[in-house]
Amino acid sequence: MTKRKPKALGLISGGLDSMLALKIVRDVLGCEVRAINFYTGFCITETQRRRGTRKSDGSVKPNEALVAGAELETEVELIDISDAGYLDVIANPKFGYGANANPCVDCRIDMFQRARVMLEEWGGDFVFTGEVLGQRPKSQRRDTLGLIEKNAGLQGRLLRPLSAKLLPPTRAEEEGLIDREKLLDISGRGRKEQIALAQELGIGSFPQPAGGCCYLTDEAFARKFFDILDHREERRIEKEEIVLLASGRHFRLSPRAKLVVGRTEGENFQLERHAPGRYLLQAPDHNGPVGLVEGEPTWEEMVVASRILARYGQGRAEPRLVVEWRRDGGVEDRLEVVPYRDDAEIEKLRI
Repeated sequence: MTKRKPKALGLISGGLDSMLALKIVRDVLGCEVRAINFYTGFCITETQRRRGTRKSDGSVKPNEALVAGAELETEVELIDISDAGYLDVIANPKFGYGANANPCVDCRIDMFQRARVMLEEWGGDFVFTGEVLGQRPKSQRRDTLGLIEKNAGLQGRLLRPLSAKLLPPTRAEEEGLIDREKLLDISGRGRKEQIALAQELGIGSFPQPAGGCCYLTDEAFARKFFDILDHREERRIEKEEIVLLASGRHFRLSPRAKLVVGRTEGENFQLERHAPGRYLLQAPDHNGPVGLVEGEPTWEEMVVASRILARYGQGRAEPRLVVEWRRDGGVEDRLEVVPYRDDAEIEKLRI
C-alpha cells in the first residue's frame, strides 16, 4: 500500500527560519505544502510598502514573504487579518504584553486559530512554522509553545521542524506520515546552524535577521498605542488608527484632544487622507507640515496646537503667523499665533 502524501499548511514570514521550515517539510519530508503569510497591520516593512515608502536608493521595499516564495518557487498567499477581531486581541490580550505593546502569545494564538480553520477547510494534516525553541524570550519558550498550541486548538497538529526533536512528537509523526528522524533539534538565538542548513538545502538568497519587524515592539509606537487606550472608556483600537500611530509627532493636548504633526511629505499625505471627521491644520502662507487634531479641543488647546504646528514649519521664525483649521473640506477657523521657539516648551505634551 502506497503511503499518501501529507498536506501541510505553513506560516511563512519571509525570514530564513520559515524558509528552512518550508524547504524541510516540502523537500525533505515530501509533503504537499500550502504557504500563507498573515498581514496584521503592524508589520513595519509591509505597512511602509503599502504606503509607498521608498528606501534611500529610491526602490520600493519588497514583501519579504513573496520574495521568499520566489526563492523557493512556491506560491505564498497574503492574508490580511487586521480586522476588528484581531485588533480586539491586541487591545485586550489574555496573556499580557511583552516589553512594549507586543502581546506575542495572544497574537500567535490568534494566527494559529485562523490557520487551524484554513487547515481543516483544506483537508490538511498539520500546520508548520519556522519557530525555534528559545529564540524569542516571550513566545518561544518551551512552556509557551505548548500553551499557544493548546489555546489555538492545534494539539498534535503544529510542527516546528527546526526544533521538533526537542519537542513532543506530533500526530503526523506518530502516525508515520512524516519521519521524525529527518527533523532537527536547533535551539537558542544563534544563527550558524540555520545558515549552514540553508547552504546545504540550496537556499541561495535570504534576508539577514534585523529585528524590529513589528510596530508593537517599538517603544515610541507603544507609548502612542497605550495613549489611545488610556483615553477611552472602552479598550479598543480602530484599523485606520494603525497608520496614524506610525505617522508623525504625537502630542496629547488634553484627555479629550490629541494633535499629530507630519514629519515628511508622505506623512502629510497620510494625515490628509485621514482628515474626515478630524480637524486638519496648516499654515497657508508658509511651507511646512500639516496637523491632525482628534477630539474637541478648547480654544486654549486650539492655540497650543496651532503654535506647535507653526514651530515645525518654515514660518517658525516669523513673529506671528496664521494657522488654518479645516474640517470636512471647509475652513472653520483661522488663528494668528506666535510659533513656539523652543522644543522644550512643547516636549511635555509629546507622547
